[in-house]
Formats: sequence, C-alpha cells, structure tokens
Amino acid sequence: MKQLLQLTGIAWDHSRALPPLVATAQRYEETHPGVRIQWQKRTLDEFGHAPVDILALTFDLIVIDHPWAGFCFERNLTKISGIYTPNIVPFNDDHSVNEGELRRMTSWLIGTGINGLYPNGSTGEFIRLSFDDRLRVVKIMADENRGRLPILAGAAEANSDQVLQACKVYADLGCRAVSLTGPYYFKVSQESIEHYFRDLAAKSPIDILLYNIPQFSNEISLPVVQRLALDCPRIIGIKDSSRDFPRFCTMLAQIKPQRPDFVCFSGTEEILYPSLMMGGDGGTIASSGVMPEVITKLYRDFLAGNHAECRRVQLMIQELIATMFAAGNFPEGFRAAVSLRGFNPGPPRFPTSPQELAKLEEVKGKLACLLGDCGYAEAARECELRRNGGSPDGPTALDVETIVRAVLEKLID
Repeated sequence: MKQLLQLTGIAWDHSRALPPLVATAQRYEETHPGVRIQWQKRTLDEFGHAPVDILALTFDLIVIDHPWAGFCFERNLTKISGIYTPNIVPFNDDHSVNEGELRRMTSWLIGTGINGLYPNGSTGEFIRLSFDDRLRVVKIMADENRGRLPILAGAAEANSDQVLQACKVYADLGCRAVSLTGPYYFKVSQESIEHYFRDLAAKSPIDILLYNIPQFSNEISLPVVQRLALDCPRIIGIKDSSRDFPRFCTMLAQIKPQRPDFVCFSGTEEILYPSLMMGGDGGTIASSGVMPEVITKLYRDFLAGNHAECRRVQLMIQELIATMFAAGNFPEGFRAAVSLRGFNPGPPRFPTSPQELAKLEEVKGKLACLLGDCGYAEAARECELRRNGGSPDGPTALDVETIVRAVLEKLID
C-alpha cells in the first residue's frame, strides 16, 4: 500500500529559505530508490492569515512510497517574536505544584502585554521537577491560556524518547513550539549534537527552537546552528543564553541573510535592547515574569523607534537584574521579586540553609526598593516599611526556620 507524506515549506520573497528544503528532499530521493518527490505550488488565498506583503509562496512536498511515515508535519505560519516569559513555578508546602497560584500567575501575565508564555524554562526550574510535573505545568498553563497567547514549551528532557513524548503532548495541547537545549550531563561531540537535533527535527510533530545555554548543557556551535537552520525547516530558531554578544551578532550575520524567518532570541536580559538593535527578534526574558510591563514597554518602544527610552529602561533595570541573579540559588531572587508583585511562590524547591534564607530576606528588601523605583507601588510600600524598621507582613521564611529549630531543640532537651 502506498504511503503519502506531506510536508510544507515556506519561501519568503526576500530570501533563500526554500532551497535547503528542496536540496534535502532531493538528497533523500537520490539515496532512497523508489521514492518519488513532487512539488505542488499553492496560492496565498488558501492561507488567509498569511501576510501577503511577507510571504511569497507556499509549497507542499508530496513524497510517495515514503518508508518514514512518522516524519509528517505542516508549517505553522505564526512567527515567534517579542517577549516570551519564562515564569517561575509556585509550590505548595509539600513542594507539589500550586495549581491555583500558577493559574492566577498565568492569567496575570497574559493581561500584561507579553507576546508569549514559556513554561519549563530555567526560571521554571524544570530540571528540579519530575517528567510528569513538567507535563502538568504546561497542561495547566495551556488550559488557563485558552489560546490567547502562543506557548513555547520547554522540552529539554534527558533522552530522545522523552523529548519526543513531550513534543507530542505539547503539540496536542496547541503549543506553538518547543525549546530544546543541547544534551546535558555528558560531554558529546558537535557531530553528535548535530545528528541529535536532525533526528529530533525529522520526528517531532511540533516546531523546535534551539536553546543554547553552555553554562548547563553542551554548547550548540555556530556552524551546527547554521547547518540546522538551512537544512531543517522544523527547526525555526534559537534562544541564545550564552551571554556572548559577539556570538549572537555573528549568528545573525551568518543565518539571517539566508533565512530571515529564523528566530534569533536573546536569553540574556542585560543585552535585550542591544540584541534587538542588531536584528534579534526578541527574547525569553526572566525579569518579564517580575516586571512584564517594563520589559514589554522596552520592546514596544523599540518597534516604535523610541531608542532614547529603550536605553533609559535598559540601563534602569540592570541593577535589578543583577540583584535577582545574586540572591543565592537561582531562581530564588526572581521568586522573591515575584512575591513582591502579590504572588505566593511557596518554599524553595531546592534545600536552602538558614544563612541563605537570611541573605535572601536582605536581598528581598533591596528588590522592594528597586521595584519601587520602577513604579511598582506594592513594592515601594514594603521598601518604605523596611527602611523605617518595620517587618514585612507575616513571618518570613527565616522566622519560620528559626521557630522550628527552637521548638525542636526544646523537644530534644
């Protein structure tokens, strides 16, 4: 029985984005006797949501008698851009996911003007959650989102089978794409990394955004990124959190002229505005989960050409960002800042010493003042309270720890 495989490629009117797809299909045909490939031209009228001034043509690649029936996808024409928020995950006292608070936080973020949601990012501590918890986080947020914003779901699992399992779940939930780091824990060659992503791109039912974060996983080298960008339509972009701005600029220079639709996101908020100026498409910005109004304003001002205001905001938030990163175990500084916006993040997922809790409480006071300077009234009130020698509302984590230790010591005595 003949098998039919349909793939969709996009040709932009000002690029050479399609030839790599054609070349890949031709190479496959040449190396697989009996496979016949046929291109069919489609008109834009069939895709009413496609912007006529950007898209030139859409093609369907029909492969007859294709033995690789699992490799089947349709390109989604919605480009990822703007500010995507990698939110924290609130926990209950038993360290389970606090669904009610996660829903409340999701709905709030949607209303602040961000461009997309990014569950299971580093800020969401995906590595500290179980596989089932990671799936549950995305399910909760997708349900609360109800299609209002595109979702970029983190699917950086430790093995390919679970990556593809997560991709299937997230595709069924209606997510726009998944984010995948390079393999982590074991050091592997760039050749292996390239093969890993090619294999996933061939099998994934959902678009892939590469996630380069060499601090915690194998680096995805620029030559590998370039080849994947030009050969794999399923791989639609990259989030670069290397904190290497020259690398980011080189990547733009090497890839954008050949594939302008390839998404180049910065994962480093300290260089968000510079990355936009050089041609980046936006970013997954952890601080947008704390001050989404400020970060989205920077992005909107950039689009409007208000560069003086962009520079002012970028410089204004530098100290706040550095303070959140310096607050002990990541992402506790961000979680403390979120609490100043009226949410209950719950206890740290990773064990924290009393000394670290004490430092975190000091940092929280500084964050309150810095957020107050950004115009957040609730944070400004806590800043003023602390400056006047008062205590924040309710017992602090350090207070609770001290009380528990005192009670235990008396019981032991």
